[in-house]
Amino acid sequence: MFVELMPLLTGRTVLITVARVDDKTLRVNVIPTQAKADENSALTTPLTYTGSPEELDTELGKHLGAYVEIHQQTGSTLAEAKAAMEAAAKAAQEEAKRKADERKRATPKPAASSTVASGPASAASAEPVAASASTGTLGLFATVAPEATPVQSKGGLAL
Repeated sequence: MFVELMPLLTGRTVLITVARVDDKTLRVNVIPTQAKADENSALTTPLTYTGSPEELDTELGKHLGAYVEIHQQTGSTLAEAKAAMEAAAKAAQEEAKRKADERKRATPKPAASSTVASGPASAASAEPVAASASTGTLGLFATVAPEATPVQSKGGLAL
């Protein structure tokens, strides 16, 4: 019985309780304690075996061996699943960051693009750009008096 428990005892404490159910029956509980605070509760699932003392003598070792094997497989599977989820989360964060960086590079800055596109043309020709004249932006373009725009009057409203 204790030979089978040795792998389970690596890194954790195991509580064993024995209770008499009736004159011919005993109940044995094998309860692994939590090894870490963030450990999955599936690894602390107890094993309960009920039988006569003779049955427990002959069969409990086999059942403990199977229980310990499943316990170790569960621990390994949980560790693998946790590692896979952490790797997937990290990859998703890196992908999101990469896409955000690409969007930043691909999106031109409005002030820089309008200065580059219209600045040299207006400075070289000394003609105002209609958009800049109407917005009243000072200091960005050559100072030329705006041309008078015809105003149409319709019913007292200027359009």
